[in-house]
Amino acid sequence: AVRVSPWQAVAGCRLAQALTQYCVGANYGWLLAEGLFLHKLLVLAAFSGERCLPAFLLLGWGEPIPVSPRVPPVSPHPPPNLVPIPPGAPVLFVVPWVVVRYLYENEGCWERNEKAAVWWIIRCPILMAVAVNFVVFVRIVRILVAKVRAHQVSRGDTRVR
Repeated sequence: AVRVSPWQAVAGCRLAQALTQYCVGANYGWLLAEGLFLHKLLVLAAFSGERCLPAFLLLGWGEPIPVSPRVPPVSPHPPPNLVPIPPGAPVLFVVPWVVVRYLYENEGCWERNEKAAVWWIIRCPILMAVAVNFVVFVRIVRILVAKVRAHQVSRGDTRVR
């Protein structure tokens, strides 16, 4: 049987909490990236998603982007065919949350949030992403309604007006 010390169990539990907060932040970041992508797709006629991909990746979680496979390797042991991108937006608030949590509220598995100021480090960026996404959603709906109305007027369809 494998024995796990209490310190190892608490450290593993805290790591799981930090990873959970990172995944929640990445989830909201990707939701925002998808909303912005759809908005740009509707607004710009000649929109290329490839140009904005690095920004969307940073907003989500930051990950390596595949490089063109046509580049031949120079050494016998080539590095992976990836270009590293810095960590994404969730890292910018999860890492400070972990540090502040460790310094000021370092009890148990970090499952309780007794100090509201520490919890706002996580909540504030997520709420901002939700607020921006709501504004983007309203703009998308307005664009779609305007396009449907313009299409109906051009066809002379008066049933839906």
